[in-house]
Amino acid sequence: MNSSLKYIDLFAGAGGLSEGFIREGFQAIAHVEMDKDACDTLKTRLAYHFLSQNNKLSIYKAYLKNEITREVLWGNIPGPIMESVINEEITGETISGIFNNIDKQSDGHKVDLIIGGPPCQAYSLVGRSRDPNRMKGDKRNFLFRYYAEFLIKCKPKFFVFENVLGLLTAGNKRYLNEMIQLFESIGYSVAEPTILNAEDYGVLQKRRRVIIMGQRGKKKFNFPELQKVENKWQIKKDLFYDLPYLNPGDEFNIVKYTKPINEYLRTTEIRNGIDIVTQHLTRNHNERDLEIYSIAIDKWVNEKTRLKYSNLPSRLQTHNNTEAFLDRFKVVDPVGHSHTMVAHISKDGHYYIYPDSKQIRSISVREAARIQSFPDDYFFEGGRTAAFKQIGNAVPPLMAKAIAMKISELLQ
Repeated sequence: MNSSLKYIDLFAGAGGLSEGFIREGFQAIAHVEMDKDACDTLKTRLAYHFLSQNNKLSIYKAYLKNEITREVLWGNIPGPIMESVINEEITGETISGIFNNIDKQSDGHKVDLIIGGPPCQAYSLVGRSRDPNRMKGDKRNFLFRYYAEFLIKCKPKFFVFENVLGLLTAGNKRYLNEMIQLFESIGYSVAEPTILNAEDYGVLQKRRRVIIMGQRGKKKFNFPELQKVENKWQIKKDLFYDLPYLNPGDEFNIVKYTKPINEYLRTTEIRNGIDIVTQHLTRNHNERDLEIYSIAIDKWVNEKTRLKYSNLPSRLQTHNNTEAFLDRFKVVDPVGHSHTMVAHISKDGHYYIYPDSKQIRSISVREAARIQSFPDDYFFEGGRTAAFKQIGNAVPPLMAKAIAMKISELLQ
């Protein structure tokens, strides 16, 4: 671990990527993010890390237990740490101001690394399929150009760019090719874009993402080999087993664990010492949805088959389109790993149904966070819907930590 290594996180979201780098001893100069709720989450997490490092975690615990306000929590943190979170959309109009802010935050320290990835909707295969213009002309297609402006400005030794698989094919590879050519033209050797699967790094989720890494200079840079782990763990037995029973609509903001810690939660530090669970919140569901959930759970848990929307009784079908998105009701696999968590979970819970007929509901905020490998003391600001959105958009911290370990080695 080396706290002398400084980084900037662009399009930071709720900080999943940053969390992995902070765990490996990196220190953030700035997090740049346009979403206000995500910025508040980042500030609260930075408060946690500062208090943890200074043996003052009792203050953070008091916040989780609603014994002090957020303003009181933040008031215990040095101003420069809180000011490292820059709540701005990166545009041609704002970028110079963001640069000025970063200059102030860096206090003369060089930037070793830039991490982050712009919003993925423009590259997403699902996003393209739903858009009549297939996202052509969407300004988010070109946010990598602003990323390059930060590389030009800060000249880090390395960068890590994360995005969805659709980046590899979007615009008939136009955006990917332009991106790599641009990064190379400003002085970086870019490794072959590589697909990482979060399962390989201890995350109980099938989540494949494109990672592009670059090293400053002309020397050929190959994508480094990351340390993988054996992932024998299961969702229900190892990840959900100690969380309290929920009925639809239950909202347990503060609750005790029901069982002792197991090996998986200990080694991944998902449970890391704080003795309460927060944000174990689930949605309410109407009778129709509950009946569909029950059918979906029975088919998956007992028959290992997925429910197709077109196979539902006609009285339960409310969508006219019975040919597309037939898997819109999907149960999380209890004996394996979850399918990919996406931000749509903030809209409804149909794609993330709890895998037990005794709890017919969609998963809770805390269960979603665990699927993404966030520790239980990670608090998402902004309420339930905002929390689901932040979690769905995030990079799993365990995968981020594996990347950070390798970058730390390369920077020594």
